[in-house]
Amino acid sequence: MSNIRITKQFTFETGHALYGYDGKCKNVHGHSYKLSVTVIGQPITDTNNVKYGMVIDFGDLKKIVKEEVVDQFDHATVFNKNTPHIELADELQKRGHHVILVDYQPTSENMVVDFASRISNRLPHNIKLHSLRLQETESSFAEWFAADNL
Repeated sequence: MSNIRITKQFTFETGHALYGYDGKCKNVHGHSYKLSVTVIGQPITDTNNVKYGMVIDFGDLKKIVKEEVVDQFDHATVFNKNTPHIELADELQKRGHHVILVDYQPTSENMVVDFASRISNRLPHNIKLHSLRLQETESSFAEWFAADNL
């Protein structure tokens, strides 16, 4: 049986600031992120299985990505937990804002690595995460490939 890759796309809005950066992105700002999640596996061959012919039900993949990434990061503001922005983060949280503190600089590159870990941990054992593409703007994106991280 052949290995097949399937992809599902997601969108979410997230704010962040890059502490120590020498450009405009040092300021708190946001993006309309587009996340493409590609998994690889073999289609189910059991004709009695309701998911016969599928690698993974798109609905099952959606549930994983929604719970691990979209629901957590959508309309949140992400800061490195070691940044001086921590005072701003505390104030935003006191005012009821959704703030995520991470142990990395919240660039697209680092976020896509974080997302890869979150998603991989939830996939069924016979399905592997092949790649992620996190698009930050119309012309800028970061990609993660399993083959590059063996």
